[in-house]
Amino acid sequence: MNADMILFNGKIHTVAKHKTEVTAVAIQDGKFIALGTDADVMKFAGSQTQLIDLHQKRVVPGINDSHIHLIRGGLNFNLELRWDGVPSLADALRMLKEQVDRTPSPQWVRVVGGWSEFQFAERRMPTLEEINAIAPDTPVFILHLYDRAFMNKAALRAVGYTKDTPAPPGGEIQRDASGEPTGLIIASPNAMILYSTLAKGPKLSLEHQVNSTRHFMTELNRFGITSVIDAGGGFQNFPDDYKVVNELNAQKQLTVRIAYNLFTQRPKQEFEDFENWTSAVDLYQGDDMYRHNGAGEMLVFSAADFEDFLQPRPGLTENMEADLERVVRLLVEKRWPFRLHATYNESISRFLNVFEKVNRDIPFAGIPWIFDHAETIDERNIERVKALGGGIAIQSRMAYQGEYFTDRYGAKAALQTPPVKKMVEMGVPVGGGSDATRVSSYNPWVSMYWLSAGKTVGGLKIYDELSQLSRETALELYTRGSAWFSNEQHKKGDIAVGLFADLAVLNKDYFKVDDETVKSIEAELTIVGGNIVYARDDFSRFSPPKIPILPDWSPTNIYNGYYSAGTVPPAAPVTAAIHSCTGSCDVHAHSHDAVRQSNIPVNNYTAFWGALGCSCFAF
Repeated sequence: MNADMILFNGKIHTVAKHKTEVTAVAIQDGKFIALGTDADVMKFAGSQTQLIDLHQKRVVPGINDSHIHLIRGGLNFNLELRWDGVPSLADALRMLKEQVDRTPSPQWVRVVGGWSEFQFAERRMPTLEEINAIAPDTPVFILHLYDRAFMNKAALRAVGYTKDTPAPPGGEIQRDASGEPTGLIIASPNAMILYSTLAKGPKLSLEHQVNSTRHFMTELNRFGITSVIDAGGGFQNFPDDYKVVNELNAQKQLTVRIAYNLFTQRPKQEFEDFENWTSAVDLYQGDDMYRHNGAGEMLVFSAADFEDFLQPRPGLTENMEADLERVVRLLVEKRWPFRLHATYNESISRFLNVFEKVNRDIPFAGIPWIFDHAETIDERNIERVKALGGGIAIQSRMAYQGEYFTDRYGAKAALQTPPVKKMVEMGVPVGGGSDATRVSSYNPWVSMYWLSAGKTVGGLKIYDELSQLSRETALELYTRGSAWFSNEQHKKGDIAVGLFADLAVLNKDYFKVDDETVKSIEAELTIVGGNIVYARDDFSRFSPPKIPILPDWSPTNIYNGYYSAGTVPPAAPVTAAIHSCTGSCDVHAHSHDAVRQSNIPVNNYTAFWGALGCSCFAF
């Protein structure tokens, strides 16, 4: 039996405990057929076998994000200016200004999630004054996590927000002394105001949505992602918003495996949605690249415990149990897997009461079901999840909001938020994910840094050694662990004979580099089902043909999605308006240049560094 492809001379990590590292693998018909030493695997080489020298690079199983919003993200990727990983607000604002200058009317400039103020050297958000100065005429919408969005005056005009515009329940339109909207809209705590406002912006044409989705998948391949579970999302309607991925799958142009859950969009009509879908959609319909995966993460709107750690924990309505029971009972009767957004332990207790009641009447009996997020779940509720055969999909939201959580609930509470290590030790299925793109970034290596180093993207140490995972375990959650959540644990998630040939060759050795370097890991070669979908550097000769980025003014044409050093031009020289820094103290010395070059008024600028103990400014 001759292989289609052999990769050799590598450091190949398998998840299997009995054989964690080999040097070569053979692939045939999209699956692994052999692994071992170079000599062992070369026995499968034939005259037509493609041989790829791995140059002793680290190879891992294809990364599987068990909770992401790829379908919605793909439709919008080419519209969005990503601040993911940008090191300073000065850089972020310069990128914003450049994109404003190239964006044609009536299009908006949008920054939609994936960033935190704490990642910036300046440790602050942009101001409305800065945004309006940069963009007096082009609408700008900047979304920060679940909590707020910044809109310039042009965006307020575009959406029609005036003194007389009422805020929806659970949302706030901030107003000035005269009652006019300032441009800040706030989730308090319901994020619907953020997403409904964003939905008012222009959309890409169908042709450009197809192009955008392809580029978003390539961006995921850039980080070694080969599979995802799409958790639906607000304003993602089935089947209309699934036309693009349907078309790409039909044309064999998907480069990421997608399992999708159906997410109801209609408050008080959720049961009708799931009743229709369970009749019209066959469970797991599709193929190994694109398939249905069940219901959720929204099952009923009355069960939505929105996570916004700047706000107190939201209470759930008294009718939640009745609403949820009706839908869950239907899903269990139809034997449909389901997943439910569940942030707080108090909410989880009530959800489990409903599940246990349904289970007494109609046993779950092996139906895969999932809690998403579960930041504050306690040990007793983990036991209840395990008893009902459920799993917990965890995401890196605390990497972006750990500072906020710690401020509200304290450092001791943050140590177990979420209690991932305890979940793993108790034998509950756990899958790693991101919840990208409107909250966290899609970069899985930031998630693995958070899990293993125990730090936020801003560097705050929130977990101790008793809470941190080993790098091996963090990777396992993002590979074999996540496969359980689409009922594909026997098909993928490891480098093993008979499984899908999905893998990533990394530019740095995940198991050898220091903690901070983990965040900058990317793939040099990504393979899905034995097909090369992404290649660069030592493997650039294997790269698939490039496709143009449409429209030509897209931020993706310049900034390439997640920040890479070199994609943002160097900062302009410091102007005379900003006084010089002598650099004589060591307080955040590495960040002085970035802060000097921001346009912070000098009084705020000195107050900021003064609060940090910096005393080295010359005036």
